[in-house]
Amino acid sequence: MERKTVTAYTDGACEPNPGPGGVGVVLLHKTARREFSRGYRLTTNNRMEIQAALLALESLKEPCAVDLFSDSKYLVGSIGEGAVSRWREAGWKRSNGRRIPNSDQWERLLELCQLHDVSFHWVAGHSGEPGNERADFLSYAALRRHDLVDDDGYLLSVDIEHSAPSKITQEGQPCTKCATPVVKRTPKRHHKEGQKYYFEYYLFCPNCGTLYMVEEAKRYFGAGGAA
Repeated sequence: MERKTVTAYTDGACEPNPGPGGVGVVLLHKTARREFSRGYRLTTNNRMEIQAALLALESLKEPCAVDLFSDSKYLVGSIGEGAVSRWREAGWKRSNGRRIPNSDQWERLLELCQLHDVSFHWVAGHSGEPGNERADFLSYAALRRHDLVDDDGYLLSVDIEHSAPSKITQEGQPCTKCATPVVKRTPKRHHKEGQKYYFEYYLFCPNCGTLYMVEEAKRYFGAGGAA
């Protein structure tokens, strides 16, 4: 049975980087068109570029032949040049032992590329390509929405856990950037290989999106990865 042919335009945005982020997707099939977006409280630009592709492919209800256009050389180059497959074969670690960033997303993307026949294409940003321009608009609109969700993969990454200790230690204290009382948030805990500790909770400013990692919330994994 011949697969349905779909054209996808995806884009991710983050302002500042890291900071609130958004993804925008435009899907085209014959005369049908779908658009959707999603915003995240704290993330990075690279994660949003990958997340936009994930959102596009995960929205498809059956295996399809997909031409996916993105202005991210990080996304298109890493997939097209085979780097992502090599990273997976190496256990998502570099030769120096450090973990490959965004491996949680790359793993999902490789699985989706096995389900769908995906061809990745790079398009220059802000070059007048209508699909790319629309995806860009959707991504920036998404990061400014009030219903932002957590990017759990970023919150639990080693990079964010090694951020500088915060002087904000309790819920209700004023944010150091905008003076809004911070609130307590509990991330979903996923133990990753090589991860020695996690944060049971973090403090978050609902106004400006600043995140505070609290030393008192740090918990160490015991033998076998148990907390």
